[in-house]
Amino acid sequence: MIPALLLGLLVGVVLGVVGGGGSIIAVPALVCGMGMIPAQAIPTSLLVVGLSSLAALLPRVRDGLNWPVIALVGAAGIPAAWGGAAVGRLLDPDLLMLAFAVIMVAAGVRMLVATSERQGSCSTGPTRALWTCAPKAVAVGLLVGFLTGMLGVGGGFLITPALTIVLGLRMKEAVGTSLAIIVINSAAGFSAHAAGYAIDWPTTLMFAVPAILGSVVAARSARRLKDKHIRISFAALIFAVAAWVTASTVTA
Repeated sequence: MIPALLLGLLVGVVLGVVGGGGSIIAVPALVCGMGMIPAQAIPTSLLVVGLSSLAALLPRVRDGLNWPVIALVGAAGIPAAWGGAAVGRLLDPDLLMLAFAVIMVAAGVRMLVATSERQGSCSTGPTRALWTCAPKAVAVGLLVGFLTGMLGVGGGFLITPALTIVLGLRMKEAVGTSLAIIVINSAAGFSAHAAGYAIDWPTTLMFAVPAILGSVVAARSARRLKDKHIRISFAALIFAVAAWVTASTVTA
């Protein structure tokens, strides 16, 4: 019981602070810490992360969200997640995990390199231009949605870098927008992976309740953090998880 509570709290805090990364902790935590098999851990993770992201999103609504980007990326990601889930079932699990680690490292490096706060065509500022934003937002939604379905994660560790680097959102705007997209992607991914899946409610609730509470508290506290600190924290998190995934896969 205690491991479930602590691991759930960790997932919630990560989601609340950086607007993503919850699933890349939740899936290993459910498998290694709670003894679930991956087929159980993936839909459970998507359910918990989706609910936690929704809870973390609520304190950020009044700070402003980029609703056009949410609609475009989220809508494109739903069918892409279903397609990714279908492809993922055909691939070797070890190959998927190594691809997962490579993508995480690339995302972390880009977050550290792209430190400028230049606003782009998808931002809510004066540089917004939806006619140039829309194609990029749809492309991001298709890519992130596909990887979300294929890897069985909420996609936040990809969405946040994509929003800042490709679409030009400021970091704090990207965090709230990312949380909204994670809710959509998690629901799509859960529907793609949940066929024949029976929810283990006691374990799920032990994991979900602290995750939801942690995400709300962390989201409120994260407003005081500087964008640079959030970037560094996010990158450090995904580097650590990428190293863990690689070591676990190679030595298995």
